[in-house]
Amino acid sequence: MAYPWFKAFHIIGVVVWFAGLFYLVRLFIYHIEAEQEPEPANTILKNQYQIMEKRLYNIITTPGMVVTVACAIGLLVTQPDYLKQTWLHFKLGFVALLLAYHFYCARLMKLLEQGKCNWTSKQMRAMNEAPTLMLVAIVMLAVFKNSLPTDMAAWVIFGLVILMAVTIQLYAKKRRLDKEKELAQINQVPQEQA
Repeated sequence: MAYPWFKAFHIIGVVVWFAGLFYLVRLFIYHIEAEQEPEPANTILKNQYQIMEKRLYNIITTPGMVVTVACAIGLLVTQPDYLKQTWLHFKLGFVALLLAYHFYCARLMKLLEQGKCNWTSKQMRAMNEAPTLMLVAIVMLAVFKNSLPTDMAAWVIFGLVILMAVTIQLYAKKRRLDKEKELAQINQVPQEQA
């Protein structure tokens, strides 16, 4: 009877953990872009993002990770034969990468707070795609286990995921270019008036 409870809360933990990771790095992007704002907006925005990042990391993301890992351990205790299966070894490898990503986000948060983060918003946007790829791999392994499909349907789904990631990047680039164009027009108007 414990297995379904562990599984249910494991899934809930995964949802909470990933929601936190996705939004946390998005806040990092905004935090980095706040550097380009004039004062006092620069300081106000950076202070607000620091508060939001800490709360998100400590109140949502980390507890989601703890619930995920604790319930995964519970699942393995109730079903120890899973530890003999190859798919689980790969899944645990991706989870280890995800844990490293989680704790690296904490390091980035401290660097941003100290004003020592050298990442650009573009680099951070690319980093924000990493948990998506890990999520896809982990879910595929959990669902298909040792019979991961390699047929055309699997490749179409994989292609759609890649297309989604590329579309997000292109949209972000368009927004950045539109903002740069708008700033150039704003800066041009005062020069014409002078």
